[in-house]
Amino acid sequence: MNRASSYVVAAACLAIGATWSLQPASSQQASSTSELNYEFFKSKVQPVFLAKREGHARCVVCHTFNNAPFKVVPLSPGATAWNEEQSRRNFEMVKRVAMPGFLESKLLIHPLAEEAGGDAHHGGAQQFASKNDPAWQTLRDFVMGAKP
Repeated sequence: MNRASSYVVAAACLAIGATWSLQPASSQQASSTSELNYEFFKSKVQPVFLAKREGHARCVVCHTFNNAPFKVVPLSPGATAWNEEQSRRNFEMVKRVAMPGFLESKLLIHPLAEEAGGDAHHGGAQQFASKNDPAWQTLRDFVMGAKP
């Protein structure tokens, strides 16, 4: 009887473990179905990289020449926005830090204040004080597959 009870407990534990292991897999599967949208990136995300936020440098200032995993193409002399070819190159580079459907993407976490769930260190300081910042929400929407 004692042995039978042990088998029941073991089977229950295995069943619970199998259920838990399926949850991350299904969320990963959902993540892989999200796609990064170029038009949303071009029209909504690139302006975030160009925007001046009080107390911070614009993303483009540091991320054109730094040694970080994420870079953007330098603006052409006198330009205030990227041209089509530059935007396409920027889109390819942002894919290194924006994992589709994954809210822990470096594009979202790295510039977010640590108190709001961001990384402990970002060379340009935490650009976004909270997840309520509209610019941060634009980045989140992009990562989650928003379309224009």
